[in-house]
Amino acid sequence: MKSLYRRQLAMTAGLILLSFLLLGIAFVMLSYRYTITERREAMERNANYISRYTSAMLSSGRDVRDEFFQVYVSSIAQITDSYVLLSETDGEIVYGSDSGVTYPYLGQGQYLPEDTVQAVLQNGSYTGMNNLGGLYGENRYVVGLPIKITMGEQTAVSGLVFVATDASSIMEMWWALANIFFFTAVVVLILAFITSSITSLRMTQPLKDMADAVRKFGHGDFGARVDAGNRSDEIGELADAFNTMADSLAKSEAKRSEFVANISHELKTPMTTIAGFADGILDGTIPPEQERDYLQVISAETRRLSRLVRKMLDLSRLQSTENVTAQEQFDVVEIMARVLVSLEPKITARNLDVDAQLPEEPLMVWGDPDAITQVCYNLLDNAIKFSPEGGTLGAAISAKGSKAQVTVRNQGETIPAEELPLLFDRFHKSDRSRSVDRDGVGLGLYIVKTILGTHKENITVASEDGVTEFVFTLTLA
Repeated sequence: MKSLYRRQLAMTAGLILLSFLLLGIAFVMLSYRYTITERREAMERNANYISRYTSAMLSSGRDVRDEFFQVYVSSIAQITDSYVLLSETDGEIVYGSDSGVTYPYLGQGQYLPEDTVQAVLQNGSYTGMNNLGGLYGENRYVVGLPIKITMGEQTAVSGLVFVATDASSIMEMWWALANIFFFTAVVVLILAFITSSITSLRMTQPLKDMADAVRKFGHGDFGARVDAGNRSDEIGELADAFNTMADSLAKSEAKRSEFVANISHELKTPMTTIAGFADGILDGTIPPEQERDYLQVISAETRRLSRLVRKMLDLSRLQSTENVTAQEQFDVVEIMARVLVSLEPKITARNLDVDAQLPEEPLMVWGDPDAITQVCYNLLDNAIKFSPEGGTLGAAISAKGSKAQVTVRNQGETIPAEELPLLFDRFHKSDRSRSVDRDGVGLGLYIVKTILGTHKENITVASEDGVTEFVFTLTLA
Protein backbone atom coordinates (compact mmCIF):
# COMPACT_ATOMS: atom_id res chain seq x y z
CA MET A 1 0.00 0.00 0.00
CA LYS A 2 1.39 3.38 -0.97
CA SER A 3 1.65 5.87 1.84
CA LEU A 4 -0.52 8.97 1.48
CA TYR A 5 2.33 10.92 3.06
CA ARG A 6 4.77 9.75 0.38
CA ARG A 7 2.33 10.42 -2.44
CA GLN A 8 1.53 13.88 -1.10
CA LEU A 9 5.22 14.68 -0.63
CA ALA A 10 6.13 13.30 -4.07
CA MET A 11 3.34 15.25 -5.77
CA THR A 12 4.27 18.50 -3.98
CA ALA A 13 7.98 17.99 -4.64
CA GLY A 14 7.30 17.19 -8.30
CA LEU A 15 5.23 20.33 -8.74
CA ILE A 16 7.93 22.43 -7.08
CA LEU A 17 10.69 20.91 -9.24
CA LEU A 18 8.65 21.34 -12.42
CA SER A 19 7.87 24.93 -11.49
CA PHE A 20 11.52 25.74 -10.88
CA LEU A 21 12.57 23.91 -14.05
CA LEU A 22 10.19 25.97 -16.18
CA LEU A 23 11.14 29.11 -14.28
CA GLY A 24 14.83 28.31 -14.70
CA ILE A 25 14.46 27.79 -18.45
CA ALA A 26 12.56 31.05 -18.78
CA PHE A 27 15.16 32.84 -16.64
CA VAL A 28 18.07 31.47 -18.66
CA MET A 29 16.52 32.52 -21.95
CA LEU A 30 15.34 35.94 -20.81
CA SER A 31 18.45 36.81 -18.80
CA TYR A 32 20.76 35.77 -21.64
CA ARG A 33 18.81 37.84 -24.11
CA TYR A 34 18.63 40.74 -21.71
CA THR A 35 22.37 40.62 -21.01
CA ILE A 36 23.29 40.44 -24.69
CA THR A 37 20.81 43.15 -25.63
CA GLU A 38 21.92 45.46 -22.85
CA ARG A 39 25.58 44.99 -23.74
CA ARG A 40 24.90 45.54 -27.46
CA GLU A 41 22.93 48.71 -26.82
CA ALA A 42 25.69 50.03 -24.53
CA MET A 43 28.31 49.31 -27.16
CA GLU A 44 26.16 50.94 -29.85
CA ARG A 45 25.82 54.06 -27.68
CA ASN A 46 29.59 54.17 -27.13
CA ALA A 47 30.25 53.63 -30.81
CA ASN A 48 27.81 56.42 -31.64
CA TYR A 49 29.51 58.80 -29.17
CA ILE A 50 32.91 58.04 -30.69
CA SER A 51 31.52 58.35 -34.21
CA ARG A 52 30.01 61.78 -33.55
CA TYR A 53 33.08 62.99 -31.64
CA THR A 54 35.39 61.79 -34.41
CA SER A 55 33.15 63.41 -37.02
CA ALA A 56 33.27 66.72 -35.14
CA MET A 57 37.01 66.45 -34.69
CA LEU A 58 37.64 65.74 -38.39
CA SER A 59 35.27 68.57 -39.39
CA SER A 60 37.36 70.95 -37.31
CA GLY A 61 40.51 69.99 -39.22
CA ARG A 62 42.13 67.72 -36.63
CA ASP A 63 42.96 64.01 -37.01
CA VAL A 64 43.26 60.88 -34.86
CA ARG A 65 46.72 61.87 -33.69
CA ASP A 66 45.19 64.69 -31.66
CA GLU A 67 46.04 64.16 -27.99
CA PHE A 68 42.61 65.22 -26.71
CA PHE A 69 40.91 62.83 -29.09
CA GLN A 70 43.05 59.92 -27.97
CA VAL A 71 42.37 60.71 -24.29
CA TYR A 72 38.61 60.77 -24.97
CA VAL A 73 38.59 57.49 -26.85
CA SER A 74 40.94 55.89 -24.35
CA SER A 75 38.69 56.96 -21.50
CA ILE A 76 35.63 55.40 -23.14
CA ALA A 77 37.55 52.17 -23.77
CA GLN A 78 38.79 52.06 -20.19
CA ILE A 79 35.40 52.83 -18.61
CA THR A 80 33.50 50.32 -20.76
CA ASP A 81 36.26 47.67 -20.73
CA SER A 82 36.11 47.47 -24.51
CA TYR A 83 38.26 47.84 -27.61
CA VAL A 84 37.98 50.83 -30.00
CA LEU A 85 39.19 50.79 -33.61
CA LEU A 86 39.02 53.53 -36.25
CA SER A 87 39.53 52.75 -39.92
CA GLU A 88 39.32 54.32 -43.32
CA THR A 89 36.37 53.51 -45.57
CA ASP A 90 38.55 50.87 -47.27
CA GLY A 91 39.09 49.13 -43.94
CA GLU A 92 42.64 50.33 -43.20
CA ILE A 93 43.08 50.74 -39.43
CA VAL A 94 44.26 54.18 -38.44
CA TYR A 95 43.81 54.06 -34.66
CA GLY A 96 43.16 51.54 -31.88
CA SER A 97 42.66 51.83 -28.14
CA ASP A 98 42.57 48.69 -25.95
CA SER A 99 41.21 49.48 -22.46
CA GLY A 100 43.25 52.64 -22.17
CA VAL A 101 46.32 51.44 -24.12
CA THR A 102 46.71 53.19 -27.45
CA TYR A 103 48.12 51.32 -30.41
CA PRO A 104 49.72 53.34 -33.26
CA TYR A 105 48.16 51.57 -36.25
CA LEU A 106 48.42 54.63 -38.48
CA GLY A 107 50.45 53.86 -41.56
CA GLN A 108 51.03 50.16 -40.73
CA GLY A 109 48.77 48.86 -43.50
CA GLN A 110 46.49 46.64 -41.39
CA TYR A 111 43.00 46.16 -42.75
CA LEU A 112 39.67 45.01 -41.34
CA PRO A 113 37.73 42.21 -43.13
CA GLU A 114 36.06 43.51 -46.28
CA ASP A 115 32.70 41.89 -45.52
CA THR A 116 32.56 43.63 -42.14
CA VAL A 117 33.44 46.98 -43.71
CA GLN A 118 30.84 46.53 -46.44
CA ALA A 119 28.20 45.63 -43.88
CA VAL A 120 28.74 48.96 -42.12
CA LEU A 121 28.80 50.95 -45.38
CA GLN A 122 25.71 49.30 -46.84
CA ASN A 123 23.57 48.73 -43.73
CA GLY A 124 24.71 51.67 -41.67
CA SER A 125 25.83 49.39 -38.79
CA TYR A 126 27.25 46.00 -37.91
CA THR A 127 26.83 43.75 -34.86
CA GLY A 128 28.09 40.21 -34.36
CA MET A 129 30.80 37.89 -33.14
CA ASN A 130 34.02 38.44 -35.10
CA ASN A 131 37.80 38.30 -34.66
CA LEU A 132 38.19 41.04 -37.30
CA GLY A 133 40.31 39.06 -39.68
CA GLY A 134 42.63 37.61 -37.06
CA LEU A 135 43.26 40.93 -35.34
CA TYR A 136 42.09 39.23 -32.12
CA GLY A 137 42.92 35.70 -31.10
CA GLU A 138 39.28 34.82 -30.39
CA ASN A 139 35.89 36.04 -31.46
CA ARG A 140 34.66 39.14 -29.76
CA TYR A 141 31.36 40.93 -29.78
CA VAL A 142 31.79 43.77 -32.31
CA VAL A 143 29.65 46.82 -33.08
CA GLY A 144 30.51 48.98 -36.08
CA LEU A 145 29.18 52.40 -37.19
CA PRO A 146 30.17 54.84 -39.95
CA ILE A 147 31.84 58.21 -39.24
CA LYS A 148 29.97 60.84 -41.23
CA ILE A 149 31.15 64.36 -42.03
CA THR A 150 28.76 67.08 -43.16
CA MET A 151 30.22 69.44 -45.77
CA GLY A 152 27.70 72.09 -46.68
CA GLU A 153 24.55 70.23 -47.59
CA GLN A 154 26.36 66.99 -48.32
CA THR A 155 27.10 64.19 -45.85
CA ALA A 156 29.86 61.75 -46.59
CA VAL A 157 31.32 58.76 -44.80
CA SER A 158 34.92 59.52 -43.92
CA GLY A 159 35.69 56.45 -41.83
CA LEU A 160 34.44 53.65 -39.59
CA VAL A 161 34.43 53.10 -35.84
CA PHE A 162 34.32 49.65 -34.24
CA VAL A 163 33.81 48.87 -30.59
CA ALA A 164 34.63 45.30 -29.56
CA THR A 165 34.36 43.56 -26.19
CA ASP A 166 35.50 40.22 -24.91
CA ALA A 167 32.61 37.76 -25.09
CA SER A 168 33.76 36.26 -21.82
CA SER A 169 32.82 39.46 -19.99
CA ILE A 170 29.25 39.11 -21.23
CA MET A 171 29.14 35.47 -20.17
CA GLU A 172 30.61 36.35 -16.81
CA MET A 173 27.84 38.82 -16.21
CA TRP A 174 25.25 36.28 -17.30
CA TRP A 175 26.83 33.54 -15.20
CA ALA A 176 26.80 35.85 -12.20
CA LEU A 177 23.07 36.38 -12.60
CA ALA A 178 22.51 32.67 -13.24
CA ASN A 179 24.49 31.68 -10.15
CA ILE A 180 22.44 34.03 -8.01
CA PHE A 181 19.26 32.55 -9.41
CA PHE A 182 20.33 28.93 -9.00
CA PHE A 183 21.64 29.49 -5.49
CA THR A 184 18.36 31.13 -4.54
CA ALA A 185 16.46 28.32 -6.26
CA VAL A 186 18.36 25.62 -4.32
CA VAL A 187 17.71 27.38 -1.01
CA VAL A 188 14.02 27.82 -1.85
CA LEU A 189 13.78 24.17 -2.98
CA ILE A 190 15.29 22.92 0.27
CA LEU A 191 12.95 25.10 2.32
CA ALA A 192 10.02 23.99 0.14
CA PHE A 193 10.86 20.30 0.59
CA ILE A 194 11.19 20.69 4.34
CA THR A 195 7.94 22.66 4.56
CA SER A 196 6.14 20.21 2.27
CA SER A 197 7.40 17.26 4.31
CA ILE A 198 6.22 18.81 7.58
CA THR A 199 2.89 19.85 6.05
CA SER A 200 2.27 16.41 4.55
CA LEU A 201 3.18 14.75 7.84
CA ARG A 202 0.84 17.04 9.78
CA MET A 203 -1.89 16.29 7.27
CA THR A 204 -1.50 12.50 7.34
CA GLN A 205 -0.70 11.95 11.02
CA PRO A 206 -4.29 12.56 12.20
CA LEU A 207 -5.47 10.15 9.50
CA LYS A 208 -3.07 7.49 10.83
CA ASP A 209 -4.33 8.16 14.34
CA MET A 210 -7.90 7.74 13.09
CA ALA A 211 -6.98 4.42 11.45
CA ASP A 212 -5.39 3.20 14.70
CA ALA A 213 -8.45 4.36 16.66
CA VAL A 214 -10.80 2.54 14.27
CA ARG A 215 -8.76 -0.67 14.71
CA LYS A 216 -9.07 -0.26 18.48
CA PHE A 217 -12.82 0.26 18.07
CA GLY A 218 -12.91 -3.07 16.26
CA HIS A 219 -11.40 -4.72 19.35
CA GLY A 220 -13.90 -3.08 21.68
CA ASP A 221 -11.69 -0.24 22.94
CA PHE A 222 -13.75 2.94 22.55
CA GLY A 223 -11.41 5.16 24.55
CA ALA A 224 -9.11 6.08 21.63
CA ARG A 225 -9.24 9.70 20.43
CA VAL A 226 -7.44 11.75 17.76
CA ASP A 227 -5.31 14.68 18.90
CA ALA A 228 -5.20 17.29 16.11
CA GLY A 229 -3.81 20.04 18.34
CA ASN A 230 -5.37 23.44 17.85
CA ARG A 231 -5.85 23.09 14.11
CA SER A 232 -8.82 24.99 12.68
CA ASP A 233 -8.60 23.66 9.12
CA GLU A 234 -10.46 20.76 7.47
CA ILE A 235 -8.20 18.17 9.17
CA GLY A 236 -9.02 19.74 12.53
CA GLU A 237 -12.74 19.63 11.71
CA LEU A 238 -12.40 15.98 10.65
CA ALA A 239 -10.59 15.14 13.89
CA ASP A 240 -13.26 16.91 15.95
CA ALA A 241 -16.01 15.08 14.03
CA PHE A 242 -14.19 11.79 14.54
CA ASN A 243 -13.84 12.40 18.28
CA THR A 244 -17.51 13.34 18.45
CA MET A 245 -18.36 10.10 16.68
CA ALA A 246 -16.08 8.21 19.08
CA ASP A 247 -17.83 9.80 22.06
CA SER A 248 -21.19 8.82 20.57
CA LEU A 249 -19.98 5.25 20.01
CA ALA A 250 -18.65 5.08 23.55
CA LYS A 251 -21.98 6.30 24.91
CA SER A 252 -23.86 3.86 22.68
CA GLU A 253 -21.66 1.02 23.88
CA ALA A 254 -22.19 2.07 27.48
CA LYS A 255 -25.94 2.22 26.89
CA ARG A 256 -25.84 -1.16 25.17
CA SER A 257 -24.01 -2.69 28.12
CA GLU A 258 -26.44 -1.06 30.51
CA PHE A 259 -29.34 -2.26 28.37
CA VAL A 260 -28.05 -5.84 28.42
CA ALA A 261 -27.55 -5.64 32.18
CA ASN A 262 -31.02 -4.17 32.70
CA ILE A 263 -32.80 -6.64 30.43
CA SER A 264 -30.92 -9.49 32.09
CA HIS A 265 -32.05 -8.23 35.49
CA GLU A 266 -35.62 -7.72 34.35
CA LEU A 267 -35.75 -11.22 32.86
CA LYS A 268 -33.86 -12.89 35.67
CA THR A 269 -36.19 -11.83 38.50
CA PRO A 270 -39.52 -13.19 37.13
CA MET A 271 -37.86 -16.26 35.65
CA THR A 272 -36.24 -17.07 39.00
CA THR A 273 -39.57 -16.59 40.73
CA ILE A 274 -41.41 -18.75 38.20
CA ALA A 275 -38.79 -21.50 38.31
CA GLY A 276 -38.59 -21.46 42.11
CA PHE A 277 -42.31 -21.66 42.68
CA ALA A 278 -42.80 -24.24 39.93
CA ASP A 279 -40.05 -26.45 41.40
CA GLY A 280 -41.58 -26.01 44.88
CA ILE A 281 -44.94 -27.21 43.61
CA LEU A 282 -43.41 -30.12 41.71
CA ASP A 283 -41.22 -31.42 44.54
CA GLY A 284 -43.91 -30.93 47.18
CA THR A 285 -42.10 -28.20 49.11
CA ILE A 286 -45.14 -25.95 48.79
CA PRO A 287 -48.21 -27.37 50.55
CA PRO A 288 -51.17 -28.20 48.28
CA GLU A 289 -53.36 -25.62 49.94
CA GLN A 290 -50.90 -22.86 48.94
CA GLU A 291 -50.34 -24.02 45.38
CA ARG A 292 -53.13 -21.78 44.04
CA ASP A 293 -51.55 -18.66 45.56
CA TYR A 294 -48.17 -19.49 44.10
CA LEU A 295 -49.68 -20.36 40.74
CA GLN A 296 -51.23 -16.89 40.71
CA VAL A 297 -47.77 -15.42 41.35
CA ILE A 298 -46.38 -17.53 38.50
CA SER A 299 -49.20 -16.30 36.23
CA ALA A 300 -48.55 -12.65 37.16
CA GLU A 301 -44.82 -13.00 36.55
CA THR A 302 -45.51 -14.70 33.23
CA ARG A 303 -47.75 -11.83 32.17
CA ARG A 304 -45.02 -9.38 33.22
CA LEU A 305 -42.53 -11.26 31.05
CA SER A 306 -45.04 -11.09 28.20
CA ARG A 307 -45.40 -7.32 28.64
CA LEU A 308 -41.63 -6.93 28.71
CA VAL A 309 -41.24 -8.92 25.49
CA ARG A 310 -44.06 -6.93 23.86
CA LYS A 311 -42.39 -3.64 24.85
CA MET A 312 -39.09 -4.87 23.47
CA LEU A 313 -40.78 -5.72 20.18
CA ASP A 314 -42.33 -2.25 20.10
CA LEU A 315 -38.90 -0.72 20.66
CA SER A 316 -37.41 -2.86 17.91
CA ARG A 317 -40.12 -1.71 15.52
CA LEU A 318 -39.70 1.95 16.48
CA GLN A 319 -35.91 1.87 16.20
CA SER A 320 -35.85 -0.08 12.95
CA THR A 321 -34.23 1.81 10.09
CA GLU A 322 -37.08 0.59 7.91
CA ASN A 323 -39.69 2.23 10.13
CA VAL A 324 -41.16 5.32 8.52
CA THR A 325 -43.65 7.30 10.56
CA ALA A 326 -46.87 7.85 8.60
CA GLN A 327 -47.79 11.50 8.30
CA GLU A 328 -51.49 12.27 8.15
CA GLN A 329 -53.95 14.71 9.64
CA PHE A 330 -55.94 13.69 12.72
CA ASP A 331 -57.73 15.24 15.69
CA VAL A 332 -55.47 15.09 18.75
CA VAL A 333 -58.41 16.06 21.01
CA GLU A 334 -60.30 12.95 19.92
CA ILE A 335 -57.20 10.82 20.54
CA MET A 336 -56.79 12.14 24.10
CA ALA A 337 -60.51 11.71 24.89
CA ARG A 338 -60.47 8.14 23.59
CA VAL A 339 -57.42 7.24 25.70
CA LEU A 340 -59.02 8.73 28.82
CA VAL A 341 -62.12 6.59 28.23
CA SER A 342 -60.00 3.45 27.79
CA LEU A 343 -58.22 4.13 31.09
CA GLU A 344 -61.45 4.84 33.00
CA PRO A 345 -61.29 1.53 34.95
CA LYS A 346 -57.79 2.33 36.26
CA ILE A 347 -58.81 5.91 37.08
CA THR A 348 -61.87 4.70 38.96
CA ALA A 349 -59.87 2.03 40.79
CA ARG A 350 -57.58 4.71 42.25
CA ASN A 351 -60.48 7.10 42.86
CA LEU A 352 -58.82 9.90 40.84
CA ASP A 353 -60.36 13.19 39.80
CA VAL A 354 -59.78 14.04 36.13
CA ASP A 355 -59.11 17.68 35.21
CA ALA A 356 -59.52 17.56 31.42
CA GLN A 357 -59.01 20.89 29.67
CA LEU A 358 -59.72 19.84 26.10
CA PRO A 359 -60.94 22.16 23.31
CA GLU A 360 -64.53 21.69 22.17
CA GLU A 361 -63.48 22.05 18.54
CA PRO A 362 -61.22 19.53 16.78
CA LEU A 363 -57.50 20.38 16.73
CA MET A 364 -55.94 18.86 13.62
CA VAL A 365 -52.26 17.92 13.71
CA TRP A 366 -49.78 16.01 11.54
CA GLY A 367 -48.41 12.62 12.55
CA ASP A 368 -49.11 8.92 13.02
CA PRO A 369 -52.38 8.69 14.96
CA ASP A 370 -51.64 5.16 16.25
CA ALA A 371 -48.21 6.20 17.52
CA ILE A 372 -49.56 9.37 19.19
CA THR A 373 -52.31 7.27 20.78
CA GLN A 374 -49.57 5.13 22.34
CA VAL A 375 -47.78 8.28 23.55
CA CYS A 376 -50.94 9.57 25.26
CA TYR A 377 -51.69 6.14 26.70
CA ASN A 378 -48.19 5.69 28.14
CA LEU A 379 -48.16 9.17 29.69
CA LEU A 380 -51.63 8.87 31.21
CA ASP A 381 -51.01 5.31 32.40
CA ASN A 382 -47.75 6.42 33.99
CA ALA A 383 -49.51 9.38 35.66
CA ILE A 384 -52.24 7.08 37.05
CA LYS A 385 -49.68 4.66 38.51
CA PHE A 386 -47.84 7.39 40.40
CA SER A 387 -50.89 9.33 41.57
CA PRO A 388 -51.95 8.88 45.19
CA GLU A 389 -55.42 7.57 46.06
CA GLY A 390 -57.99 10.35 45.57
CA GLY A 391 -55.51 12.57 43.72
CA THR A 392 -56.03 14.63 40.57
CA LEU A 393 -55.08 13.60 37.03
CA GLY A 394 -54.74 16.46 34.53
CA ALA A 395 -54.89 16.47 30.72
CA ALA A 396 -54.85 19.61 28.58
CA ILE A 397 -54.45 20.51 24.90
CA SER A 398 -53.83 23.99 23.49
CA ALA A 399 -52.55 25.63 20.31
CA LYS A 400 -49.51 27.90 20.46
CA GLY A 401 -48.16 29.28 17.22
CA SER A 402 -47.69 26.46 14.72
CA LYS A 403 -47.67 23.79 17.42
CA ALA A 404 -50.24 21.96 19.53
CA GLN A 405 -49.14 21.46 23.15
CA VAL A 406 -50.39 18.36 24.96
CA THR A 407 -50.00 18.32 28.75
CA VAL A 408 -50.35 15.41 31.18
CA ARG A 409 -49.94 16.06 34.93
CA ASN A 410 -50.44 14.19 38.15
CA GLN A 411 -50.07 14.77 41.87
CA GLY A 412 -47.57 12.78 43.87
CA GLU A 413 -44.05 12.92 45.17
CA THR A 414 -41.77 15.54 43.66
CA ILE A 415 -39.11 14.00 41.41
CA PRO A 416 -35.59 15.32 42.21
CA ALA A 417 -34.23 17.68 39.55
CA GLU A 418 -31.16 15.53 38.93
CA GLU A 419 -33.40 12.55 38.13
CA LEU A 420 -35.66 14.29 35.60
CA PRO A 421 -33.28 13.83 32.59
CA LEU A 422 -33.10 10.09 33.38
CA LEU A 423 -36.84 9.48 33.20
CA PHE A 424 -36.72 8.76 29.46
CA ASP A 425 -33.90 6.20 29.74
CA ARG A 426 -34.60 2.52 29.17
CA PHE A 427 -35.54 0.54 32.28
CA HIS A 428 -35.35 3.61 34.49
CA LYS A 429 -37.78 3.62 37.39
CA SER A 430 -38.18 6.63 39.62
CA ASP A 431 -37.37 5.72 43.24
CA ARG A 432 -37.41 1.92 42.84
CA SER A 433 -37.62 1.28 46.58
CA ARG A 434 -40.88 3.24 47.00
CA SER A 435 -42.41 2.84 43.56
CA VAL A 436 -45.95 1.57 43.46
CA ASP A 437 -45.28 0.48 39.86
CA ARG A 438 -44.29 -3.04 40.78
CA ASP A 439 -45.39 -4.43 37.41
CA GLY A 440 -43.72 -1.83 35.19
CA VAL A 441 -40.65 -2.56 33.09
CA GLY A 442 -39.32 0.99 32.77
CA LEU A 443 -39.82 1.32 28.99
CA GLY A 444 -42.97 3.42 28.72
CA LEU A 445 -41.36 6.85 28.76
CA TYR A 446 -38.48 5.65 26.59
CA ILE A 447 -41.02 4.57 23.96
CA VAL A 448 -42.71 7.98 24.25
CA LYS A 449 -39.40 9.75 23.65
CA THR A 450 -38.61 7.47 20.70
CA ILE A 451 -42.00 8.00 19.02
CA LEU A 452 -41.83 11.78 19.38
CA GLY A 453 -38.25 11.68 18.07
CA THR A 454 -39.45 10.04 14.85
CA HIS A 455 -41.98 12.86 14.56
CA LYS A 456 -39.22 15.42 15.18
CA GLU A 457 -41.18 16.74 18.16
CA ASN A 458 -40.08 17.58 21.72
CA ILE A 459 -41.19 16.48 25.15
CA THR A 460 -40.31 18.14 28.48
CA VAL A 461 -40.92 17.23 32.10
CA ALA A 462 -41.10 19.37 35.24
CA SER A 463 -41.76 18.35 38.85
CA GLU A 464 -42.22 20.70 41.79
CA ASP A 465 -44.49 21.07 44.82
CA GLY A 466 -45.79 17.52 44.38
CA VAL A 467 -46.97 18.06 40.79
CA THR A 468 -45.26 16.33 37.85
CA GLU A 469 -46.08 17.59 34.36
CA PHE A 470 -45.20 16.19 30.92
CA VAL A 471 -45.63 18.46 27.86
CA PHE A 472 -45.09 17.38 24.24
CA THR A 473 -45.69 19.16 20.94
CA LEU A 474 -47.25 18.28 17.60
CA THR A 475 -47.27 20.27 14.37
CA LEU A 476 -50.63 21.83 13.53
CA ALA A 477 -52.14 20.81 10.20
